[in-house]
Amino acid sequence: MRYIDVTGKTEAEAIAKALEQLKMDRDDVSVEILERAKSGFLGIGASPAKVRVTYDDAPEEAPAPAVEPRPAQPQRPAPAERLQKAERAPRPDRGERPQKAERTPRPERAPRPERPDRPDRGERPQRTERPTPAPVDLGEEATDPKAEQIRAFLTGLMEHMGSAAQVKVYQAEKDRYKVYLEGEKLGQLIGRRGETLDAIQQLTNYSVNRGSDKRVRVHVDAENYREKREQSLQNLALKVAGKVVRYRKNVTLEPMNAYERHVIHTALQDYAHVTTYSMGTEPNRRVVVAYER
Repeated sequence: MRYIDVTGKTEAEAIAKALEQLKMDRDDVSVEILERAKSGFLGIGASPAKVRVTYDDAPEEAPAPAVEPRPAQPQRPAPAERLQKAERAPRPDRGERPQKAERTPRPERAPRPERPDRPDRGERPQRTERPTPAPVDLGEEATDPKAEQIRAFLTGLMEHMGSAAQVKVYQAEKDRYKVYLEGEKLGQLIGRRGETLDAIQQLTNYSVNRGSDKRVRVHVDAENYREKREQSLQNLALKVAGKVVRYRKNVTLEPMNAYERHVIHTALQDYAHVTTYSMGTEPNRRVVVAYER
């Protein structure tokens, strides 16, 4: 493992500089905040943020051995000359070759004793990739007044955003609705790591619950992004936890919203020798994966 220390005006800027320098993605490295940025008073006493980015260094390939030139072979004599040499020097009788002695079988090795000074780390969860789950069949679309209100708001919002996505509204539970946006080229509705989709969901909840005594929860998804993101976060959590146990060093993840932090906490709640907690304030609240003896 190698690491580099990078500074920047903010923690995010320092991390971005490190990723650009290493030519790596955020999920391929571990970030530890050494010093947080300080604004100071009227520019006096300000200090930049400093982070340490740890990454796996790929093993260098061993150089290919130099090929030595083969010595030139002497010119073979003509058949007549070889025959004459054979007649001049008769081949001596070598006699019978001695038989090779039978090898004695090696004794079986005794099993290595377990080291008492090493704590039992338990079985690590397998990191096998699971197939992306398909959306749950929620039956027919909901047609109650609240569902119609959700459908009308999102349809108008899609028109303002220049999207031809169709709005499908289902009632998953009482006072809880699931909305699926269907169509082509829905990437602009999802945004970077679901930021646009989260904003659409927040606006929808605010619109349908404004001035209402009975609140409902609206869950908005597009191209099954929520399930894919949850699976990606679970894989990230297991990967980071493995590094934390291996190197016995805490790792701070990137800022996440409350739902994504909940996914990380849940994925690692039973992981041996690992504990998780959140630090910072919104919208820069992060999850810390810490080693626990």
